[in-house]
Amino acid sequence: MVKSSFEKIAFVASETKEAQAALAKLAKRYGNAEIERADAIVALGGDGLMLQTMHRHLTSCVPIYGMNRGSVGFLLNDYRENGLKERLAKAELTIIHPLRMTAHDGDGAHEALAINESSLFRQIYQADKLKISVDGTVRMDELICDGVLVSTPAGSTAYNLSAHGPILPINAPLLAMTPISPFRPRRWRGALLPNDAKVTIEVLEPDKRPVSAVADHTEFRDVVKVEVTEESGIDIFMMFDPGHTLAERILAEQFGY
Repeated sequence: MVKSSFEKIAFVASETKEAQAALAKLAKRYGNAEIERADAIVALGGDGLMLQTMHRHLTSCVPIYGMNRGSVGFLLNDYRENGLKERLAKAELTIIHPLRMTAHDGDGAHEALAINESSLFRQIYQADKLKISVDGTVRMDELICDGVLVSTPAGSTAYNLSAHGPILPINAPLLAMTPISPFRPRRWRGALLPNDAKVTIEVLEPDKRPVSAVADHTEFRDVVKVEVTEESGIDIFMMFDPGHTLAERILAEQFGY
C-alpha cells in the first residue's frame, strides 16, 4: 500500500558526478532510509536509472519519484533540493504494469519482465522470418524484418516511437506491436492489441536466421519462440509533480513538445 506521509525517504543515484553530488546533499538534508522501510524512493539520474530502480523494486509497492540528474529525463521530475517532502505529498500517482516475456531456446524457457518493451532482433546480416499469433490465432504467417517489438503504454514513447510505432495514452488498455525495418509485408506498420492479449512469435529458419529476444535490458540469444503478456498482477507506482504527470507528457509528445 502506498503511504500518505513521506518522512522516510530512500535515495538512489546513478554514478554521474551530478547525481552523486545531489545524493550527498539530499541525504544530508532529509536522511537516507532503508528502502524496505521507506515511504518513497527518490531516484537521481536519467531515464536509465529510473528503469533500473523500477526493475529492482518491482514487488516492493514503494512509490518511486525521479528527479532529473541525467539527460532526457522523460520519466523524471525537475531537480530541486527544497521542499522535497511537500512535493512528494502533492505528487500524483501513476500505476503501470510490466510485460512478462517467455523466451524459448534449445535449453528451455526463460522469463524476464519489461517495463518498456519486449523486442526480437536479427543477430546476423540475415533478416528475421517470424510468424505472429495473437491469443492462439495466427495473424501473420511470415514477417520478414530486422525485428519486432511489443510495447507498453509507458514504453510507447521510447524505442517503439523510434521504430515509428504509435504513442499510447498511459491508461489505455492497449499494447503496441511494431515491426523494425519490415521488408515483407512492406506496408505493414504494426498493430494495436488489447492489453490482455497473449502474443506468440515463432522464429522461422532459426538456424539460418538466428534471433535474440530482449526484455528491456535482459537478452536471450538464439530463441525459437517468444511469448509476451502483460503482468497485470504487478503494480509499479510512479510519482509525478501535478501538471507534469506521465499521462500529460505522453499527450504532449504527440504534439511535438
